[in-house]
Amino acid sequence: MKPSRNSRVNAARVVARVMLGHSLDDCYAGLPPDLPDLPFMKALVYGVIRDHRLLSALLDRLLDKPLSPDPLLHALLLCGLYQLRSMDVADHAALNETVSAVEELNFAPARGLVNAVLRRYQREGKALDAQLPDDPALRSSHPDWLAGKFEADWPHDWQRLLAANNRQGPMTLRINRREISRDTWLQRAREIGIGVQPLDDCPDAVMLDEARPVSKIPGFNSGHASVQDASAQLAADLMDLRYGQRVLDACAAPGGKTAHMLERQALELTALDSDSRRLIRVDENLRRLKLKAQLVAGDAGTPAKWWDRKLYDRILIDAPCSGTGVIRRHPDIKWLRRKTDIPQLQLQQMRLLKALWPLLAPGGRLVYATCSILRAEGDEIMGRFLALSDDLRPTKIEADWGEATEFGRRIAPGDMHDGFYYAVLDKPA
Repeated sequence: MKPSRNSRVNAARVVARVMLGHSLDDCYAGLPPDLPDLPFMKALVYGVIRDHRLLSALLDRLLDKPLSPDPLLHALLLCGLYQLRSMDVADHAALNETVSAVEELNFAPARGLVNAVLRRYQREGKALDAQLPDDPALRSSHPDWLAGKFEADWPHDWQRLLAANNRQGPMTLRINRREISRDTWLQRAREIGIGVQPLDDCPDAVMLDEARPVSKIPGFNSGHASVQDASAQLAADLMDLRYGQRVLDACAAPGGKTAHMLERQALELTALDSDSRRLIRVDENLRRLKLKAQLVAGDAGTPAKWWDRKLYDRILIDAPCSGTGVIRRHPDIKWLRRKTDIPQLQLQQMRLLKALWPLLAPGGRLVYATCSILRAEGDEIMGRFLALSDDLRPTKIEADWGEATEFGRRIAPGDMHDGFYYAVLDKPA
């Protein structure tokens, strides 16, 4: 579909597609980078997807009768409500531009309806907000099943997690110590007026006071810095890398952890991913950083099809998961993920652990990671795997970040970190 010059039209189309099951990344992939008002459109989309349940509840109260089931008209109305409720947009602009989008989206008969709904919210918005049920899941715009999982797994912090998922995460960089020290990079950034601070628990990480395009990050194009959340950077520390080791990054794309490990040590590293197209991104990242790895397309759960029969000293399994720890960066996860997905993901996580543990050399280390904050994809999986053999024991993670669990360590999304889970297994020599 040809993009419009009306950013509200484009936003409504993206929101509708996401709610029909497409990821935000897929929706954005088809948009030209020079699309007018692209930053505004993305901010509008992000906000509507993040607050979708809450906005839908408000819309229901604004309608005299149920809306026709067309997802595009529904999305446009939510875009209008979000502008009035949460964006720094003049009310007349939000109203006029949203109503103007009606005809381009082929909903001309609904022009009066859209205008009436938005004007009523303009008049009664605060009262309508106050009338919504005092339900944490609704107020934070999470599906009930997911809020229930958080409450069960984080009984003292679950409402804080709901709120954290609705706050934009900071822009965190990883400084390439092969090219420049963190202190030197910080000095150069501050000299040109960039607000930035180092993170104590991540020796290569810096956090920007304000996000900026990568083209305006000092040294990005020359490989001095990369965008990577602080939680993801912890993997390289846990791997306890040594010069010349054979290392497998089992689910490597897009390559952030692969690159970080190579920035730390000269390694014989294999970056494996099941999707050959995603390995293109890994290759691009490595080239920018002047790093090399063996890139292999293959299923980590079936080593016989790609393994060279030489044991690895280190294995990283950044396993496919629900992504519930990174909702603040990917709000579509709330609506694309289903409760029934979790058992299927658990099967995949166990499959990878069972398949790759035999590939680890005696005295070697395996790090299991997920960007999930669900116990089902952390300690529960690790407990099942450890129960398979009396020789399997977790290694205690000594750290200041996150909090200890029975078998590993978990991190809640917060001011500096995305949500994550890590466990470490050392194989007896």
